[in-house]
Amino acid sequence: MKTAILAPLASKPRPLIVAHRGNKALCPENTLAAFRRALEDGADIIETDLHLTADGAFVCIHDETVDRTTDGHGPVARMTLAEIRRLSAGYGRKEFEAERIPGLGELAAILPKDVGIALELKTDRFLEEAVCRRLVSELEGYGVRDRSIVLSFSMARLGAVKRVAPDIPAGWITFRNPWPLRGVELLGLLWPLLIVNPLYIEIAHRRGQFVCPLDPSPVSRMGIYRLLGCDAVLSDDPGRAARALKRGRPDP
Repeated sequence: MKTAILAPLASKPRPLIVAHRGNKALCPENTLAAFRRALEDGADIIETDLHLTADGAFVCIHDETVDRTTDGHGPVARMTLAEIRRLSAGYGRKEFEAERIPGLGELAAILPKDVGIALELKTDRFLEEAVCRRLVSELEGYGVRDRSIVLSFSMARLGAVKRVAPDIPAGWITFRNPWPLRGVELLGLLWPLLIVNPLYIEIAHRRGQFVCPLDPSPVSRMGIYRLLGCDAVLSDDPGRAARALKRGRPDP
């Protein structure tokens, strides 16, 4: 894609590699260990999920509760950042017992200058103008605003951020719609929808839209994605994706 979206990544070869919650194949998802491993693997964009704590901190966790991925219990929204930081995010794996749910700033701090960040907005708190303004302010303060994307299944959440910061690209995610939606810069569709609508990418590209199919295990379909002209590929294991594209570290 040759547009102004993610200008710091413009010189990188396509398709870009998007690390789904970091390298969640080898590390506990949405932890600094997973993010660091994804960077070592050659990921171009780190994808993570954002919730807000009871005291308003942006934290990288997929679920509404901490139950699945930590040794704690309860809704993220009812816990303070200090309470969440006391939990292990090792996903029950002893070697990762010291991992914690990271804040947005911790992720931003380890990103090289040529790596982007994709933030899935997981709560309707992102419909609040004040929350969106604070998110944008933090991205600016961390120095990653020009390489950030906001993602959601909810156009309302995306619209709320765009009203505050029209320059930040918005990505719409869908499991069902085989037609590229207008009004967003990025389209993340469940990969079989490309078979339902073989013209999807051509139409999106005519509009200057970036396409990244939702396929956490893309290696077996990598040739198809390259042939179709996908701008990015999502992967739970960005190292495997990089090797399939003949990039990054050699096979172990």
